[in-house]
Amino acid sequence: MPFLKWFVIVLLVRKLNSVCQLQGYTQLPELAQDGDLVIGGIFSFRTGQDYVADTFQAVPEFRKCKNFNLREFKFAQAMIFAINEINANHEFLPKVKLGYSIYDNCGTMDILRAALALVSGVNRNGSDCTQTVQAILGHSGSRPTIAFARVVGRFQIPVISHFATCACLSNRREYPTFFRTIPSDYYQSKALAKLVKHFGWTWVGAIAVDNEYGLNGIATFIQAAREYGVCIEYSEAFSSSYPPKGLQRITKIVMHSTSRVIIAFMSHREIKLLAAELYKQNITGLQWIGSDAWITDHSLTDSEGHTILVGSLGFTVARAKIPGLGEYLRQLHPSQFPSSQFVRDFWEDVFDCSLNASMNIQRQLCSGSESLENVESQFTDMSELRFTNNVYKSVYAVAHAVDSLIKCDALSNESCPYPKQIQPWQVLQYLSIVNFTTKEGERVYFNNEGESPARYELVNLQITNRGTMEGKTVGIYDASLPESQQFIMNRIPVVWGNGLTEEVPVSVCNKKCLPGTHKVLQKGKPECCYDCIPCPAGEISNLTDSVNCMKCPLDYWSNKGRNTCILKEIEFLSYDEILGASLVVFSLFGVFLTMITTLVFYCHRETPLVRANNSELSFLLLFSLTLCFLCSLTFIGRPTEWSCMLRHTAFGITFVLCISCVLGKTIVVLMAFRATLPGSHVMKWFGPTQQRLSVLTFTLVQVLICILWLTINPPFPFMNFQLYEDRIILECNLGTGVGFCAVLGYIGLLAVLCLVLAFLGRKLPDNFNEAKFITFSMLTFSAVWITFIPAYVSSPGKFTVAVEIFAILASSFGLLSCIFLPKCYIILLKPEQNTKKHVMGKTSNYEIQY
Repeated sequence: MPFLKWFVIVLLVRKLNSVCQLQGYTQLPELAQDGDLVIGGIFSFRTGQDYVADTFQAVPEFRKCKNFNLREFKFAQAMIFAINEINANHEFLPKVKLGYSIYDNCGTMDILRAALALVSGVNRNGSDCTQTVQAILGHSGSRPTIAFARVVGRFQIPVISHFATCACLSNRREYPTFFRTIPSDYYQSKALAKLVKHFGWTWVGAIAVDNEYGLNGIATFIQAAREYGVCIEYSEAFSSSYPPKGLQRITKIVMHSTSRVIIAFMSHREIKLLAAELYKQNITGLQWIGSDAWITDHSLTDSEGHTILVGSLGFTVARAKIPGLGEYLRQLHPSQFPSSQFVRDFWEDVFDCSLNASMNIQRQLCSGSESLENVESQFTDMSELRFTNNVYKSVYAVAHAVDSLIKCDALSNESCPYPKQIQPWQVLQYLSIVNFTTKEGERVYFNNEGESPARYELVNLQITNRGTMEGKTVGIYDASLPESQQFIMNRIPVVWGNGLTEEVPVSVCNKKCLPGTHKVLQKGKPECCYDCIPCPAGEISNLTDSVNCMKCPLDYWSNKGRNTCILKEIEFLSYDEILGASLVVFSLFGVFLTMITTLVFYCHRETPLVRANNSELSFLLLFSLTLCFLCSLTFIGRPTEWSCMLRHTAFGITFVLCISCVLGKTIVVLMAFRATLPGSHVMKWFGPTQQRLSVLTFTLVQVLICILWLTINPPFPFMNFQLYEDRIILECNLGTGVGFCAVLGYIGLLAVLCLVLAFLGRKLPDNFNEAKFITFSMLTFSAVWITFIPAYVSSPGKFTVAVEIFAILASSFGLLSCIFLPKCYIILLKPEQNTKKHVMGKTSNYEIQY
């Protein structure tokens, strides 16, 4: 039994120690070199595949890639150059030789195969499992990097990308081993949003490649753009692997859109397809804003419709210099990589010859003297080593991590590992704390999310003298600086929209709202689409694109342009305006008529008609009427404290004096006829003295009322802001309505009393008494002042004063015309009737005593 147990154990041990076999078939690396530690690389030397829909009824085959991508080949050679440079430096990583294993694949599926091959550790003969790579450099695209970074991360193998910018890769839970030497699209999207805002483009279109890189990038841009007040007219996505109708649909959207600026977050493959389709449709005049995946791609010059992209703007990593790389690339020869099919194809394409006559009979056999020393191509061009420098830094980042690991720096308390025993998870630990400076003085380090510092150059695609399209640096963006200093433009002229204009293109949904208007959003449209509505009266906007209008202060009003508050016009009844001047003329005309009447009466004071109508009261009445006409002038002009007190008191006292005289004349007439009765001695009780006293008494009562009014709460000038919005009414506030009502009421009481007495004497002989004329005058007076009350209440502003003046003048003219006009008529035109006999009439036996 013991022997049986040992036999089983031996079988199991032999089984466990057997050579590991990979499932399925494998692909060998395109470029490889053995070393103590191997760094893997995945690049796409060829791009473009025919659209194929896999049914997965069989294992998908490798898809054949088409066009050359010399930029990717340069990336791979930069990686090899950096590794050789490190191996040649005996002071850095001594006694450690770095190797490389570089795959050339295109298409996400085949790139994932290459990553799994690097993880599995396939050697050159493809049979035995060897050590896995210490790190994987690549890929340039975000989508394939996302695909294999998840898988590789489970094996604790670092992945360092020089070009994958998708912000989603910063998620440490999903991609715990991912690093990159290029800033995340989060910063690029923020920079693009700031660029759009800088040039005032508030209405833009957005087109992205339909993968994580494009969709995440454009989503971050849209979010950042909205914070800056930029609106997106449309947001579409497509892929180069989609059927053509998807691209045609987007072309129609661009054709019918109103925005002239397009944000293109895609790779060089998609932008070439889109530019070619737009070129066919003759759609020009667009301002393109590109992502770093295509804005500096040299292959754009060779694409159809590339002129549409002239003037494009976009952010990309800064230029750099790699000493010795140019010489290294020009020394490239197929003999250095005998097993690389791509190097042979590249050589044959550059020199138009064949390295194997049996393989290509259409080309002549290469002579062997061919050299890249004098060849000018994208591959040998050293003018813009932007992303190439990122590859270079990635290699050195791994090397510095390994160097720190071997020297047992910082993280390890254990014995230093032997180089060949180093595991990827150890390199991963030290990679997170890498911090070094390149030969050109650039500092390289990673933050907690594996990100590099966000520093960009703003490039503008311009046509060079050679006819190629090249990116000119016109600005910089540094996310590490304060917000106000992050984006700076330099003084290099910018080519705009296809080179068709020298001015900054305008891309807005609506023109800016000028001062005096404010924005009102259009229903169902983004906030950038609005109508410019004039500010309401009394409100202004003094800024462009104002959201709201500001109310003017109480004593200010908006001008016609609604952009400035001006002092409100102060309105009152003045002598300068037509209405005021007209009332002054009527007032002076009344004074003139009164003076003429007084003169007539004075010249004929001894005539029977004047004597019969109580000449003393007549002259006093004419004097009071003069005062009534003149007091109306106090209502015209700018109200002051004194004028407000004077106008109402003068009006009240003069009118009471006037009505008192009329009342006295009325009483005299009635007393005169009562005195004709036998034994009547009435006249001695209402003689001249009593008449004077009655007038004085009635007037003093009004004077007392006015004194009380002025003492308790006098009228005062008042600015009325409520009546009109656009002007201030300067008027006299009554102080207390009781005082004004008392003055008017007392005048009304005397007028009613006078009217009643005159009405009682209306049937006296026509030729003698003037009761009839007094009745008419009092009716006129009453009618005027009864009408005055509603007119006064309903009239606005200065017209209130005009109504009051009109009532004063109308009632004064009524008294003057009704009482004195008939007498003047007889005195001047009918002197034959101005006799005692005619005046006495039927009562000729009576002699009036005065």
